Amino acid sequence: MCADATRLEPVLARIDAALPEATGRLLEFLRIPSISTDPAYKDDCTRAAEWLVTQLRALGIDATIRPTSGHPMVVGHVGSDTVNDTGSDTGGDPGDGRGPHLLFYGHYDVQPVDPLDLWDRDPFEPAVEDTAKGQVIRARGASDDKGQLMTFVEACRAWKDVHASLPGRITFFFEGEEESGSPSLVPFMRENAAELNADIALICDTGLFDSAVPAITTRLRGLVGLEFTIHAASRDLHSGMYGGIAINPIRVMARLISGLHDAQGRVTLPGFYDGVPELSDEIRAQWQGLHFDHERYLADVGLSVPAGESDRTPLEMIWSRPSCDVNGIWGGYTGDGFKTVLPAEAHCKLSFRLVGSQDPQAIHDSFVKYVKDNLPADCTVTFHADKGSPAAQMATDDPAFEKARQALSDEWPRPAAYVGCGGSIPIAGYFKDILGMDAMLIGFGKDDDQIHSPNEKYDMESFHKGIRSWARILDALTRPEDAG
Repeated sequence: MCADATRLEPVLARIDAALPEATGRLLEFLRIPSISTDPAYKDDCTRAAEWLVTQLRALGIDATIRPTSGHPMVVGHVGSDTVNDTGSDTGGDPGDGRGPHLLFYGHYDVQPVDPLDLWDRDPFEPAVEDTAKGQVIRARGASDDKGQLMTFVEACRAWKDVHASLPGRITFFFEGEEESGSPSLVPFMRENAAELNADIALICDTGLFDSAVPAITTRLRGLVGLEFTIHAASRDLHSGMYGGIAINPIRVMARLISGLHDAQGRVTLPGFYDGVPELSDEIRAQWQGLHFDHERYLADVGLSVPAGESDRTPLEMIWSRPSCDVNGIWGGYTGDGFKTVLPAEAHCKLSFRLVGSQDPQAIHDSFVKYVKDNLPADCTVTFHADKGSPAAQMATDDPAFEKARQALSDEWPRPAAYVGCGGSIPIAGYFKDILGMDAMLIGFGKDDDQIHSPNEKYDMESFHKGIRSWARILDALTRPEDAG
C-alpha cells in the first residue's frame, strides 16, 4: 500500500464511482469502425483520432492530430519540460508529482470484422453482456486495443478529477495503423524523436498471465524469416526412368531440415546460441511460482509432450529460449491421385525466434552457409529473406519496474510477475532502437478475449481493475522518494 494513502485512495474511490461513465465513453469509442486495413474506413480512422484528441483535451492535455502518409497519429503532452519538434515548451498541466517522464502508447485502429455472420451482434454496436464468467464488453476493438488504451486515459481522468492535475510528466502517443503493419510509425518516430523522448514507455496491448495474475512483459523474442528453394533437374522427371539415378530436391531438403536439431532439441547451426542469456535466479523463481500448466496448454491444441530443448522448462522454451521451426514445405505433385515425378524444385519457409542479443543477420548468414555447405552435386539454392528483428529485453534493474510490479500486486489477487512473450511486439523494439528507452508492457486482456476473431470481448473486471492498476502505477512512479 502507498505510504501516502490520502493521495491514492481518493483516486481509486473516484474510479469505482465513475465506472458507469467510463464504460459509456468506451462504448462510444467502440462505435467508431476504425478499420485501418480497409481504405473505405479512412474517415472513420480520422474520426477515432479526433475523438481521442477531444478526450485528452478535456483533461487539460495539449493534444493534437498529427498527419502521416497513412492514418494520423495522436500526440499529447502534460508536464512543464516537454518540448515539441520545434523546440518550444508545450506547456500544459505541470502535474503534482515527481518521477520519470512517462510515454503511454496505444492504438485506436481495429481489425476487420469478417466473417460477419459469425458475430452474435453488430461488431460496432457494443454492449455490456452478462456471461457465465461475469460481465463483458462485446465489440470489435474491445480488447485490442481500445478498451486497454482507455484504462490509462480513465486513470488519468480520475487523477484530474480528484487532484485537479495529473501526477507527473506524461506524453500520450496513439497510432492508427498497428493492425496494418504500422507503415507510418517508424518514420514518424524518427522525425519526432526529440518530442517523443521520455524516460520510459508504457504499452497496454498485452494481457494477464491468468485471470488472477497480472504481468509485466519484459522480454520479447525477435524474428528471422527465410524462404529457400532447392533446384535440381531442368524439369520434373518420370520416376520410372530417373528414380534412383537423379537427385530428388525434396529428399535433399528433408535432410537439411532434419539436421537443424539434435536429439535433445537444440538447434545445430554454428553460433546459434551466441548472445542467449541464462535466466536469473529471481526470474526463474517467479516463473516457477506461476505454476504454468503446460499439459493443459498443449492439450488445448491436441498435443501432450513438450518437443523443444529437453533440459528446459516449458515456460523457458516459450519466453527465454530461441527456436527454429519449419512453417511450410512443398514441391512436386500435391493434387489428387498420383503423378509419379521427381520434382525439379523443393521449397521451404522457416523462421527463427531470437532472444537476448542474438544477431538476426548472423543467424541468417549461418543458415545460408549451412545449406550451401551441405548441398550435394547437381543442386543449387536460392534464398529470400524478410528483414529480421532482434529480441527486446527490458532493463528490470530500473527501479521503476519493481515499483510498477508492486503496484500491480496491490490490486490483483496474486503478485505480479515479470514474464516473457514468445511472439514479437515491434513497437517495444522501436522505442528501444529509435528513442533509446525501455518499455513496460502491461495489459489486462485474457486468452479468451477472441481478439482478431468474431465476438471479441473485454471483461468488465479487466476494464475496471485495469483503470485502478494504472492509477496505482502512476502513484508509484511519480511519488516523491521520501514518501515511501
